[in-house]
Amino acid sequence: MFFCAISGEPPQEPVVSVKSNKVYERRLIVKYINENGTDPITGDKLEESDLIDIKASPETVAPRPPNLTSIPALLQTLHNEYDALVLESFALKQQYNSTRQELSYALYAQDAASRVVARLIRERDAAREALANVQATMGIAPAAPASEDVEMDEDTPSEGLPKEIVARIDETHQALSAVRKKRKAPEGYSTAAEIKTYTAKHTIPSLHSASPSGITSLAVSRSSPNHFLTGGNDKIVQLYDRSTDKVLASLKGHTKKVNQVAFRQKEGEPTLLLSAGADKIAKVWAHDEASDEYIPKLTIRSHKGDVTGLAVHPTSTLLALSSVDKTYSVHDLSTFQQVYRSAPSDEPFTSLSIHPDGTLLALGTSTSTIQIYDVRIGAIAASLTPPDAVPFNIHTLSFSENGFHLAAPSSHSTVAVWDLRKQKASTNIDLGDDFKVNKVVYDVSAQFLGVAGNTGGRVFMYKSWDELVRFEEGGEMNDFVFGDMGKEIWGVTGREVRIWSLPA
Repeated sequence: MFFCAISGEPPQEPVVSVKSNKVYERRLIVKYINENGTDPITGDKLEESDLIDIKASPETVAPRPPNLTSIPALLQTLHNEYDALVLESFALKQQYNSTRQELSYALYAQDAASRVVARLIRERDAAREALANVQATMGIAPAAPASEDVEMDEDTPSEGLPKEIVARIDETHQALSAVRKKRKAPEGYSTAAEIKTYTAKHTIPSLHSASPSGITSLAVSRSSPNHFLTGGNDKIVQLYDRSTDKVLASLKGHTKKVNQVAFRQKEGEPTLLLSAGADKIAKVWAHDEASDEYIPKLTIRSHKGDVTGLAVHPTSTLLALSSVDKTYSVHDLSTFQQVYRSAPSDEPFTSLSIHPDGTLLALGTSTSTIQIYDVRIGAIAASLTPPDAVPFNIHTLSFSENGFHLAAPSSHSTVAVWDLRKQKASTNIDLGDDFKVNKVVYDVSAQFLGVAGNTGGRVFMYKSWDELVRFEEGGEMNDFVFGDMGKEIWGVTGREVRIWSLPA
C-alpha cells in the first residue's frame, strides 16, 4: 500500500516523482507543481512530465483500519486531535509573544535612531548658520555646488522683480513684439484643409503605473520632436523617445500627482525638464553627462498649496509658477534662485499662462475670474470675468501667438476667446452640454485652437471658429499639444499618448 507524501493518505491515482522517488496523489502534486514548479520534498525543479503513474493492485483504496470503525475509537481519535490542536495553539502563542518582544526592541531602536538623526540635523543646521554668519561677516556669498539639488524654501513676498530681470524681459518684449504684426505662418505649415483629414497614426500605450493610472500633463520637445515628457497620477515624470519606443528617464521626487510638465530649451544651454505637483513643490531636472542620467537641479518649496500652473517665460531663463495658496512666483533658471513671489490674492490660482511677448501673466481662479498681471511690477493689469457665470475653476488658459487674444473656459462646456484690447469676450464656443473642458491651447501660428475634454479633442479655425476635426478614438483627453509645424497633433487619453496626422 502506498501513502501520499503530501496528504499521508493512500492515493486514489498514485504517481512517483523521478526527482525524489516519493509517491503522491496526482491531483495534489499537479496542483503543487502549477503553483511552485518544484518537488515538495527535495525542492528540485519538477514538471508534470516528471511524474510516473503507478499501476497498483488492487486499484481500490484499502478500507479504514478497524480502530476507526467503532464510536469509542472515533472519540479517542478526536480527543487526540484536540490535544494536538491545543499543543499547537500553545506553541503559536509562544511564537507570538517572542515576535512581539522583537518588534518592541526594534521600535525602541528605531526611536533611538530617529532621536540621533534629529540631533545631527540640528547640529548640521547650527553649523550651517554659523558658517553663513562667518561668510556674511567676511563678505563672502555662499553658493551651492552645481551638481546638487538646490532646495528653495518658503519665502516672503517680494517687492518686485530685480532691475536686471526687468531689463531682460523688456528686451525680449521689444524684440518679439516688433516682428509679431508682420509674422505669417511658416512656409509648409499645415493648413485647415490638411488638418480636416488628420487620422490616428501612432499610439504609445501603457505609460506610467496602472495604479493610480492616468497621465495628467504632456509636453513635446521642439528641438527633438521625437522626445516628449509626461506627468502622471503615479507621482512620476517620464521622458520618452518615440523613435525608439523607449523610456529615457523615469524621474521620481514628487509625493503626489504631477499637475504640469514642460521643457526649457535654449540654444547653447542644456535642456531642463520641469514639473509641478499637488505636493506643493516644483522640480527642475538636467542631464548629467557623467552618469548619462537626469538629475534634480532645483526643488522649489515656495508655495503652501498645490502648484497648479507652470510656464517657461519667452526669455527661456525664467520659470513662472501659480498655486492655490493665492500666490505666483518667478524663478531664474540661470541661477536657480527665486526672483519674485507675489503677495496673496483674494482667490486661489488654478492655472497660468504667459503672454508670447513676456510682459503679461494670466492666472485662472476658482471663481471664474482671470487675473492678468504685469509680470514686471507684479500689479494687476486687467480682470476678466464671464458675464452671469456660475463660479467654477479656470484650470486652463492659452494666449494666442498674435498677442491679442486669450482662450479660457467660460463654463464647464464653453470656451471664451477674450480680446485683450477691449477686455471682453469676442467669441464664445459652445461645445455641448455633455462636454467638459480639460485643456485649451493655441498653435504657434495662431491659426488654430485645440480643445481637449471628456469626449476627446477638437480643433477650431481662428476667426470663423468652424470646427475642423474631432479626435474621439481614446475617449477622454486630458492634454492637447500641436506638433512641429502643425504636422501632428498629440493628445493624452488615460495611460496613452496618441498622435494624429495626415493619412498615409
